[in-house]
Amino acid sequence: MSSYLNKSIVELNEIKEALLESYKQFKMQNLNLDMSRGKPCKEQLDISNDMLMIDINESSIDLRNYGGIDGITEVKKLFASILEVSENEVIISGNSSLSLMHDSVMRALLLGVYGGYKPWSHGKVKFLCPSPGYDRHFSICELFGIEMIPIEINRDGPNIAKIRELVENDDSIKGIWCIPKYSNPTGITYSDEIVSKMARLKPKAKDFRIFWDNAYVVHHLDNNKKDKLKNILEECKKANNEDIVYIFSSTSKITYAGSGISVLAASTNNIKFIKNQLSIQTIGPDKINQYRHFKFLKSTENIEKHMEKHAHIIRPKFEKVIEILDIELNGLEIADWTNPNGGYFISFNSLDGCAKNIVTLALEAGVKLTEAGATYPYKNDQYDKNIRIAPTFPPIEELEKAMELFCVCVKLACINKIIQDRIN
Repeated sequence: MSSYLNKSIVELNEIKEALLESYKQFKMQNLNLDMSRGKPCKEQLDISNDMLMIDINESSIDLRNYGGIDGITEVKKLFASILEVSENEVIISGNSSLSLMHDSVMRALLLGVYGGYKPWSHGKVKFLCPSPGYDRHFSICELFGIEMIPIEINRDGPNIAKIRELVENDDSIKGIWCIPKYSNPTGITYSDEIVSKMARLKPKAKDFRIFWDNAYVVHHLDNNKKDKLKNILEECKKANNEDIVYIFSSTSKITYAGSGISVLAASTNNIKFIKNQLSIQTIGPDKINQYRHFKFLKSTENIEKHMEKHAHIIRPKFEKVIEILDIELNGLEIADWTNPNGGYFISFNSLDGCAKNIVTLALEAGVKLTEAGATYPYKNDQYDKNIRIAPTFPPIEELEKAMELFCVCVKLACINKIIQDRIN
């Protein structure tokens, strides 16, 4: 296909008329498809159903009683292996790593962090936000009135030179959000160089923390194309900087999205400090659910086999999205998109000034996408071009129809923008 940018207004209007007819046909189908969140589909949830049959009486302790603030030993060892840390650097908690991150920020605001001399809330608080990024990270900052500073994210990770410049000169910058592996939404994995430089940051704020949300640590789409992520805690130790990072993960997209377990990994100093705070907050987590997960997942080798089942279900969906984008949009010079090796999302960029229009057109025709701008702090995509595509939840037949409509919406919005720009 030839570039829209090289076509005359007359040619573009002819294409637009045909697209409007296609769009009209889609609207007549009364579609009701939701691609707004990265949810596991029913088939993915079904592969964990054997976990519900686990006999909890096999445990060496009474899981029904109080205690075990930092989680049961078996699960701590399992997650320590997955995250390449030691057992005493791990806390196992409830079903949501997002809750762990929320509470970690809230405790820091109210009580401070290890090595800090006062709570964050005693002064202005800012966070660095690699963007496009995870909207729920940004929502936590908005909830607590934390000022967000967008940081450009490249194919190898966030702009580390800009990060270093900011944190070394501003002691109100207390943290940075990172999704280092199969990042949401770009799907990129931080390079070894970026991880090493992150670990060696020397912030002006002595109570600065890297929030390392390793949500997709085992979420490969193809075992023959696995991204590797350097161990940041190990790098921090080499730099005598081990207290700077909090690592988060969960089983939300391994077993059950609403009934999983979560983990916080950090230095022993951080873990001891946080455990003391947790001892006031709770008398213990849901150890029954933790044990069920241990008996079902067993080992890193079994987790790898389990994740192959997930990949078998969702890889065709990612391939279908990429296939349709390639067929419909390649060569038109109006969009680009990522083709990740893992995770849950594809990041799509249209021409500047078109994303909101694309999302609106799709919604009016029955396909709900993630809100345009959601991948940026304050929902402010200054170029209005980024859209997060979430392929996992719909059946592939619905996904195919949704993506065909999506491409019609992209073409319409971009043609309108090109014509408008030329007229103006």
